Amino acid sequence: MSLILGISAYYHDSAAAILINGHILAAVQEERFTRVKHDPGFPANAVQYCLSQAECRLEDIDAVVFYDKPLLKFERLLETFLATAPRGFGGFLRAMPVWLKEKLYLKQLLRKELLALSPGLQKSQLPALRFTEHHQSHAASAFYPSPFGHAAVVCLDGVGEWATTSLWEGKGSQLNALSEIQFPHSLGLLYSAFTFYCGFKVNSGEYKLMGLAPYGRAVYVDKIYQHLIDVKEDGSFALDMRYFDYETGTVMTSSAFHTLFGGEPWPQDKMPDQRCMDLAASVQQVIEEVVEKIALYARKITNAPALCMAGGVALNCVVNGRLRKAGIFDDIWIQPAAGDAGGALGAALAYWYLENDGAVKPPHDQMCGSMLGPEYSQHDIETAIKHWSVDAQQPDRKALYHTVSQALSQGQVVGWFQGRAEYGPRALGNRSILGDPRNPTLQRTMNLKIKQRESFRPFAPAVLSEHFSSYFDGASGNPYMLEVNAVKPEHLVTVSDEVSGLDKVNSIRSGIPAVTHVDNTARVQCVQGAIHPEFHALITAFYEQTGMPMLINTSFNVRGEPPVCSPDDAIRCFLATEMDMLVLGPYLICREGVDPDMVKKARQTSFEKD
Repeated sequence: MSLILGISAYYHDSAAAILINGHILAAVQEERFTRVKHDPGFPANAVQYCLSQAECRLEDIDAVVFYDKPLLKFERLLETFLATAPRGFGGFLRAMPVWLKEKLYLKQLLRKELLALSPGLQKSQLPALRFTEHHQSHAASAFYPSPFGHAAVVCLDGVGEWATTSLWEGKGSQLNALSEIQFPHSLGLLYSAFTFYCGFKVNSGEYKLMGLAPYGRAVYVDKIYQHLIDVKEDGSFALDMRYFDYETGTVMTSSAFHTLFGGEPWPQDKMPDQRCMDLAASVQQVIEEVVEKIALYARKITNAPALCMAGGVALNCVVNGRLRKAGIFDDIWIQPAAGDAGGALGAALAYWYLENDGAVKPPHDQMCGSMLGPEYSQHDIETAIKHWSVDAQQPDRKALYHTVSQALSQGQVVGWFQGRAEYGPRALGNRSILGDPRNPTLQRTMNLKIKQRESFRPFAPAVLSEHFSSYFDGASGNPYMLEVNAVKPEHLVTVSDEVSGLDKVNSIRSGIPAVTHVDNTARVQCVQGAIHPEFHALITAFYEQTGMPMLINTSFNVRGEPPVCSPDDAIRCFLATEMDMLVLGPYLICREGVDPDMVKKARQTSFEKD
């Protein structure tokens, strides 16, 4: 039996994943345990979870594989500082002590962290430590779990060691690199520059920029092409670095960028103005156009019928929806943990297929619906219920579905906790907050009172797969909530042209207003009974009661908090917000009668705003 442990760490979204004979057994981000969003530290808890799922000890592992090569990254930093001297000297002074103390000696640091997991274990007993390149990890995470035997693979992110954009061809069990674009030229960093400039945090606010874009007008597209980015017909591109400061500075944009767009960066947590909305719309359009050109080139040089994608840019579901609609490929598959967390899985997969020439790639989706995180027993749930002194009922399953469906149809908001936690940033029905998509006030209510976040951010519909085509355009929906689809015209209503800016959020646009974004699209999750039986059964019960085959589905957390992992996390989040009902496995907990002291205790936990 072969056991391979993959690790990503020390940048953001640290994670661990484990393979048994090449099959994915478990994968999870460290943030789920530490409750620190995007936790960059060594994923000790995630590793321990993976070992427990495999029922093995660390010394039983054949290889630990890290998701990038630190010496190559050090080379890139050193060359960048030298190339930009003396301008980069301040960054050099800040970065070098950390590199010389820790990151340059990452192999020793990893061994030290692994030994700390198993007191008494000798260094000689540690498994072999191996390294893959960052984009190799992304590419492997995209191709090997996909259902395709032949695919073009496109990886797009901020930066790995050198690569920011890479193109691969996957065929059978082989994955070959074809081309790459290197730092500092990066679509991910271009998007992050606008994220920063519009007042959001880099590496967490990109979702907000994407959600803000439909409120604006793409009036800066020509200016972006004229000054910031030069794009060729094959999708290759170069940025004019005079407008950016991320290469050597402490912020993303330079004074030239600020002059170009008429002012200093927008303050964080200040409501975006029309200029921010227009900038978001403009850079979103540019990213979509460039990625489409890259996809066209990938099809041309590989002649592959399918496309796989990974890297942080692959989490831009508007880009993905556009690619699907363009019909460049017969099919598209995107790694649901497309960011750096997915690098842990990709590193393990890359090593498995490189070391096993006879390994055969399975011809179906290997991600298990992305349900690869921890599952908790009924005893664990009962312990948390007792700890928080909440009253819990245990109706039979049919009665539970009926009660929850009825509450949802009456405008109540429900926390839903079942089975294994999801791997990646999306809640897919196991760690979710649910609502009625027909309710015109629920989008605003859930944003402000439950999620405690900006009112303009859209919610996603989780629709029964058999009813997808009745409400949304497209041949099929994405099971991982990674593509947008247009709401079909017959469900839309006319909206006044007089409404502009963020006031658009209050306009009713369709018969499912809580999940219809201002551009009449939705980030749809298609729910299949074979993959998500409990969630499918609940939506089915709601459909039988209301005639509506979908629910609002958003991650079970508040702003700045990672999605809940344990029953204790779920009850605390439920008490700290204004959710009406919580379902924990077989147990039903209602808001009425909760202990005010426990509510006060739950609200003492705070999270840094993202």
